[in-house]
Amino acid sequence: MQQDSLLDHALVRLDEAAAHLDIDPDVIEKLKYARETTKVRLMIRMDDGSRKSFLAWRCRYDDTRGPTKGGIRFHAESTADEVETLAFWMTFKCAVMNLPYGGGKGAVQVDPRKLSKAELERLSRAYMQAFARIIGPDRDIPAPDVYTNSMIMGWMADEYAQIFGQAEPAVITGKPIALGGSLGRGDATARGGYYLVRHLADDLGLSKTMRVAMQGFGNAGQHIARLLAADGHKIVAVSDSEGAVISDAGLHIDLLMEAKENGQSVVSTAGQGGHETLAPDEVAGVDCDLLVPAALENMIHEDNAGSVKAKLVLELANGPVTAEADRILAANGTVILPDILANAGGVTVSYFEWVQNKQGFYWTIEDIHNRLRAIMEREGRAVWNVSREKGITMRTAAYVHALSRLAEAIEAHGTQSFFTS
Repeated sequence: MQQDSLLDHALVRLDEAAAHLDIDPDVIEKLKYARETTKVRLMIRMDDGSRKSFLAWRCRYDDTRGPTKGGIRFHAESTADEVETLAFWMTFKCAVMNLPYGGGKGAVQVDPRKLSKAELERLSRAYMQAFARIIGPDRDIPAPDVYTNSMIMGWMADEYAQIFGQAEPAVITGKPIALGGSLGRGDATARGGYYLVRHLADDLGLSKTMRVAMQGFGNAGQHIARLLAADGHKIVAVSDSEGAVISDAGLHIDLLMEAKENGQSVVSTAGQGGHETLAPDEVAGVDCDLLVPAALENMIHEDNAGSVKAKLVLELANGPVTAEADRILAANGTVILPDILANAGGVTVSYFEWVQNKQGFYWTIEDIHNRLRAIMEREGRAVWNVSREKGITMRTAAYVHALSRLAEAIEAHGTQSFFTS
């Protein structure tokens, strides 16, 4: 019997949202499939003179509301199914935030930690060479994702400029500031989630001093820890790909940040400042008020969801809670602020970068933060209201909110363009 794909599981959310709206079935049919997914094999010259090939993909899932938008990840376990699922989520994320984008995503099946800097640059430039005619500032706009960063985006933007003979800063977001990047992009994903939690704190009945546990301590994890700790909240457990640490009195964020800056795991801080080791799969069950999954997909599943003690889950990762876990958490009274809302700060500031590139005028960090906070609060409040009015979870409410916008745009194009636009 064939197992359901990651996209099949994601599409459950679409069906759940559609049940609460009066929508033309053709709209749902259109959103069940990616518009286009391109697969290539990149051939790279390695430092030792040998050649090595890597599978790569770019998916443009839906462009009804505008050019497709989504990151490029470098990960050894990336697949076409994962890329299409992430692009599906991006479609809904952009609609939730009312950004003029559709959803896209890209990936290379590689462990970038095993490449030299020169090999990484060759791989990044090869990706752009392969997909340059799919990508474009008004067609498909990449950004950083797992194991990619502003440096890699800078290489890709430079390669695009060389291919077409002119600089196009708006072709990629998440670039270095020197190449037209935006202030505030580095912590945007975490900051958006932080603004959302702060805005809904009273509605959710949150304590002024929460205990926080975190799965993942990369870019988003580090920034959300810093922001929450600055507000007086206590980070009691943190994990990364190599292990986890815990302290009932609160972890020392500076020790954790220093370890990551030195290329070490959070586990290297064990024995310092009261930090003790913890099995990574036990982080979900730590006694806390807020659980922040900030790593990869399916981190909270039917086997560990019952152990979650947090009142609130803030999804800074994409798809960290399975549909089965959703039902368990809902039955236990845990509220989930879903990924397509909670981690949308990243794509929102990417949108700001694109706008600034288009107009050639750049905003201050205060402008960025104020604009981000306003959008997160506006859409967070809208989703909260849908949730209360319809008596549904925040996740389903977010999909209802997004789907209503997508349906309006699809229907506005006319029925003849449903499958040909």
